Parts: sequence; C-alpha cells; structure tokens
Amino acid sequence: MRRFPFRRRAAPDVSDVSGDSTDAELIAAVAAGATAALRLLHQRHAPWLRARLARRCADPDAVDDALQETFLGVWRSAGRFRGENAAGWLWTIAIRRLISALRGSGGRWIGSGIEPDDASPVASAEDMVLLNVEHGDLGTALTRLSPELRAVIEATVLDGLTTKEAAGLLGIAEGTVKTRAMRARARLREELS
Repeated sequence: MRRFPFRRRAAPDVSDVSGDSTDAELIAAVAAGATAALRLLHQRHAPWLRARLARRCADPDAVDDALQETFLGVWRSAGRFRGENAAGWLWTIAIRRLISALRGSGGRWIGSGIEPDDASPVASAEDMVLLNVEHGDLGTALTRLSPELRAVIEATVLDGLTTKEAAGLLGIAEGTVKTRAMRARARLREELS
C-alpha cells in the first residue's frame, strides 16, 4: 500500500486518551488523528484562551474566529509540537491567529472605543485584578512605556509567557526580550515611586 504524505498515521488507541492525559499526550494523539484528543484539549484550554484573547480584542466574533482557527491550527500542526509547555504553544498560535484576523479585517483592539453591552458576563476575580492593573496606577505607568517595552511586559507578566515564548510571539531575540523587560521594570519602578 502506498502512503501519501498528507495522510495521518492511524490514531493510537484512543481509549488511552482521557481527561487525565497530559497536554503532551493529547497533542501526540491529535497528531495521530484522534479527534477525541482534540476535543479534550479544546475543553481544557479554550476557556482561558478565550479570556486572554478577549483582553486583547473588543470584538467577540474576532475572538471566536481566532479561537476556532487556533484549534484548526493545532489539528494541522500537532505533529510539529516539541516541548513541555503546551499552554505557551497554544497561546502563541492563538495570538498569532487573532493578530492575523485583526490585520485583515481592521478589527478593534481593547480601548478602541467599543463599549460592552449590558448583557456582558460578570467579571471573574482574574478579570477584576487585570482591570485594576489596567486602570490603576500601574495601568497609567504601563501606558507611558514605549510600545516595545509594553509588549514585552504584557507577554511575560500579564500573559505569563516564558522569555522564549515571548521572543517567538514578538519576533525578537530572547536576549532582546530580557533587556526590554529589565528596562521596562526599571521605568515602572521610577513611575510608581
């Protein structure tokens, strides 16, 4: 039987894939074509990805589209996943999908003048903390940073990415991320003292 390069290998025994499976095990199963593993990965990560994407974009349709494109991207590229940090890998895919969608559609970023409607959901504790960060003294100090420094702080502190993940997301060297983070922290200390 001749194999074609675009066909997936037979899925592993999906009875081994469960809610107790690690992210790496689920991604390996997705790479082998297990839709159940993709479903579990989606259930595990879609809520927090949606929340973080919504902080970056005021258009819920764009967020939904980016989230859908993220898991489509996971389905297509799961075989290329190398590493331990699946959450960082997923976030990198998600934010790139959102950026691509917004560049193409002229979408609106948070703070662009769109007001939430009265039917918006109740904010979580994490959202309230971030709201206080954005609109308190720290938020004011963050807005005074240059866009390059602010992007590094948002990626590493607010989004919780590692230096390597932030470098990949921002398209800069890891050393540049470290230097900008150090400069940003120094400027924030000056602003807040």
